[in-house]
Amino acid sequence: MTRAPSVKSAEQDEVYVSTDVETDGPLPGVNSMVSLASAAFAADGALIATFSRNLETIPGGVADPRTMAFWAGEPMAWAAVTQAPRPPAEVMAEYATWLRGLGEPLVFVGLPAVFDFGFVNHYLLRYLGTNPFGRNAVDIRSFAMGVLGASWQRTRFRYMPEEWVTGWVHDHTALGDALAQSRLFMRVREAAGVLGGGCHDG
Repeated sequence: MTRAPSVKSAEQDEVYVSTDVETDGPLPGVNSMVSLASAAFAADGALIATFSRNLETIPGGVADPRTMAFWAGEPMAWAAVTQAPRPPAEVMAEYATWLRGLGEPLVFVGLPAVFDFGFVNHYLLRYLGTNPFGRNAVDIRSFAMGVLGASWQRTRFRYMPEEWVTGWVHDHTALGDALAQSRLFMRVREAAGVLGGGCHDG
């Protein structure tokens, strides 16, 4: 008789894909995703692989003035996220291939997921017609609400436990931010009792 896989083994097989995007505005399809990066982690916190690409703006896309005013104050980061951009269709095809090579199930991890997943989902569906994540997405602050038993406002960084945010650096580059938020995610998982030994990100 074949025994069904346990819930614990299924959880151990999950691949957490911490993802960050940089854009020239807040609206997918009107504004463009100019940089995309992901850091994939096994359930035990071990880094599996990273992906990072800069993208050309979409045809007919319009940059948001307030977003560009922000970038004007971050010239080094803007230079990094716009260097050597590639056509979006090529980047998303490469990204989907990379994702499928990670194993299943894939879980998108974002901060905030509502923003980053919105762009990634739009681009994957627009250029490929499919999204390897499906609807699997975790928002780190929402997860922290449950672990802390706190309100949304009380999951701002200044209220989080010091051991969660020690070493936090938000440099406004997609890969840098994807790695930074992955460390926070794994620390929250450890606090929730679903991760032992911390995050090993190399």
